[in-house]
Amino acid sequence: MPHFNSCPPQLNSLTSDTRKSNPHPAVPENSTKRKVKQKLRFEALGLSDRRLKILDSVGYEKPTPIQAGLIPLVLEGMDLIGQARTGTGKTAAFGIPIVEMLEAEKKQNANGDGGGQKGSRHPKAIILVPTRELCLQVTQEIQRLSGAEVEEPGDDPQESNDKNSARNSKKQKNKAHSDSVKSVAIYGGKSIRWQINRLRDGADIVVGTPGRVIDHLQRATLQVDNIQFVVLDEADRMLDIGFRPDIERIFRMLPEERQSLLLSATLPPPILEIAKRFMFQPKLINFSAQSVAADTIDQFYFTVREDQKDKLLIDLLDRESPSQAIVFCRTRLGTQRLYRKLLKTEKYQDARAIHGDMTQPNRDKVMASFRKGTTRILVATDVVGRGIDVSHVSHIINFDIPELSDDYVHRVGRTGRMGREGVAYSLVTPLQRSSLQQIEKRINKELILDTLEGYETADVKVRKPARGKSKRYRRGL
Repeated sequence: MPHFNSCPPQLNSLTSDTRKSNPHPAVPENSTKRKVKQKLRFEALGLSDRRLKILDSVGYEKPTPIQAGLIPLVLEGMDLIGQARTGTGKTAAFGIPIVEMLEAEKKQNANGDGGGQKGSRHPKAIILVPTRELCLQVTQEIQRLSGAEVEEPGDDPQESNDKNSARNSKKQKNKAHSDSVKSVAIYGGKSIRWQINRLRDGADIVVGTPGRVIDHLQRATLQVDNIQFVVLDEADRMLDIGFRPDIERIFRMLPEERQSLLLSATLPPPILEIAKRFMFQPKLINFSAQSVAADTIDQFYFTVREDQKDKLLIDLLDRESPSQAIVFCRTRLGTQRLYRKLLKTEKYQDARAIHGDMTQPNRDKVMASFRKGTTRILVATDVVGRGIDVSHVSHIINFDIPELSDDYVHRVGRTGRMGREGVAYSLVTPLQRSSLQQIEKRINKELILDTLEGYETADVKVRKPARGKSKRYRRGL
């Protein structure tokens, strides 16, 4: 494994040209993406027979382009920046090779060839994610990839009447999978004492939100002296919600000799600044198409007055009859208000809401219900706008269009996942035309104007400034 400096050289090579000049066959050119997707199988990626059997048992048939591109390079020990739109399989792209290498090391140590590494119960990999829901989701996926027992939110012993019994049951499960890599999720809203006990029992991989990771580091309940791998998942989202100081603080506490992976749908300048400071000669692997939204997603918009949005939403749901839909609102209060509005209708009394003011157990229950399909309509803030993988979401409705164009990309990415078809609708008021134009510019695609009978198309033309007045004071869009 190469030596990793905390202040690596400038990233002059971080352009799409790096991928073109890379001779490695697993980093495909744009012209060969389709060939890789169709012909390459997991057997060609240098994985063990055990890993191939596990992948087959959990339903992985062939790698997505980002998995085919990243897995061999991670196995080679490279620092990598993987850029791909949501729903392309990024978690498995870094999870498979990390689990593979840690399991091989574990087996080697068990055979007495590992030299009896000091602090072997300390974590070897840390994965940082922006939200609690994504933390749990990534942990469960890592557990599937390693052949371990998949833990549900209800497995928290704090939620059991008999804590000792629950803890003993957990130990029995871990013992049954002693050959598997152990992973633990640490995030706010859950019992920190339970997390401390899990870390004390030994964990190979820690998946956590930056704030809770910092909390454990301050308590000295999380030891990072043996960290070999660090992953920033949904890195752009973590910076959007203000985690940059925590991320930099965590990086400074990690060993210099490590492998760093950064996964993101977009690469704004702050992301590249972090890469310059904390990664060693990283290679950029860009699997984003010119259109940052999936080609399988049809994208429409309605122009509507603010006071008609509630009724239009219900009529749109009636027309579309989605198998599952996420309705995005901008604020927590707006989410709760719209949720109550839906509950008053006969058809949508099974709707649920999720936002940051809810307790973590309640958020877990809502997401579990949505994943199982018992909840058909989910009204949400952007707490589920990034990284959450629910395979059968057919519709995304932006009740409130987001302030940031990148948030639109991630919202829409909740549908059309892994090549499935999906549709997205946005409700645009007359004063939001410029925001719609920014979104269209960002995704390099014009949204299609849709209409519903009984609703007049609202005027969304750009208004000219009043005569004789400065443009600085013009109103409208």
